[in-house]
Amino acid sequence: MAMVVTEPCFGCKYTNCVEVCPAECFYEGESMLFIHPDECIDCGACIPECPVEAIYYECDVPDKWHGYIELNREMAPQCPQITARKEPLCGGQG
Repeated sequence: MAMVVTEPCFGCKYTNCVEVCPAECFYEGESMLFIHPDECIDCGACIPECPVEAIYYECDVPDKWHGYIELNREMAPQCPQITARKEPLCGGQG
């Protein structure tokens, strides 16, 4: 099982989560973040850090966002790793 970034991240891309990730398994796409499922250690540290509640344990992803499980698996290896906080796309403080 791994953490999964879902729909609420799209267009916001808060990066509070990357600072607390001990496995450094976050990757930055153009419009959202992704978690590499083979690198994630399932610690859950990122979940409370997400101000838009976009991160779930794989088994807890709502049905309407179930496609994000495969999207994270597909996109994480194609994107650059992110380990430091950046300004979000939506202009909030996070």
